[in-house]
Amino acid sequence: MIDKGIISVIGSGTMGNGIAHVFSICSKIQQVILVDLNDSILSQAKLLISKNLDRQIKKNIITENDAKAAYDKILFTSDIENIGMSELVIEAVKEDLKVKKTVFSHIDKLTSPTCILATNTSSISINDIAKSTKTPQNVIGMHFMNPVPIMKLVEIIKGSRTDNSIVKKSLDYVSSIDKIPIECNDSPGFISNRILMPMINEAAFAYMEDVATVEAIDGIMKLGMGHPMGPLKLADLIGIDVCVSIMNILHKGFKNKKYKVCPVLEKMVADNKLGIKSGQGFYKY
Repeated sequence: MIDKGIISVIGSGTMGNGIAHVFSICSKIQQVILVDLNDSILSQAKLLISKNLDRQIKKNIITENDAKAAYDKILFTSDIENIGMSELVIEAVKEDLKVKKTVFSHIDKLTSPTCILATNTSSISINDIAKSTKTPQNVIGMHFMNPVPIMKLVEIIKGSRTDNSIVKKSLDYVSSIDKIPIECNDSPGFISNRILMPMINEAAFAYMEDVATVEAIDGIMKLGMGHPMGPLKLADLIGIDVCVSIMNILHKGFKNKKYKVCPVLEKMVADNKLGIKSGQGFYKY
């Protein structure tokens, strides 16, 4: 059950501003506090959210009044002290355990003993993050998919010490924003990336071994397996560096050579061919 409906998002990058956007549209949410220490990224988030709301108006998903109410509901701030009254805080900073632990240690001190402390991590252990808090029972994974306003799935990851009441409240929050929450337990890569990243990695090996071209690999997976996007095109969308990082987490977590990163992916990172964000990956943009 959602009480006062005050939620905070830490980090206003691609995922953070998307999460703030979808919560702002929900009528049960009174206020969304979007926090980022970088004023430039925060300013960009304002523009992106406004642009995405306009896009939803044009598609008749929301009305102009809905969009205005949603935007006005968001407090854009660089002062993390504003999160104190939140019932839910979602961390959406970079995929770095040290950075996330620092954030969680801080938000744990600023929020109430019953506040849900969620992380949008795509692969880092919920249990490891929870160790940085005095309330590990309140820590949970809330893994949104990119692009957040469009993708329906939210992977809910329960840590070994996560209280069942926190799981229930998290499911309620996600359902309230018209997303579909699906539960799993803490494990390297959870379910989504434990299965997805080895597929991308294997596609890279197939390309490296000259089994097929990039276009052929993607075409076979799209037409033969019903995937909306081929694995190499998807790697470009996610970011080659992100794929490598997640594969390293899987390799370290499972200590199994089947998760070893394909050399092609490592070379692409070294050459700054990171996909869409750098203008070139397996494809040119």
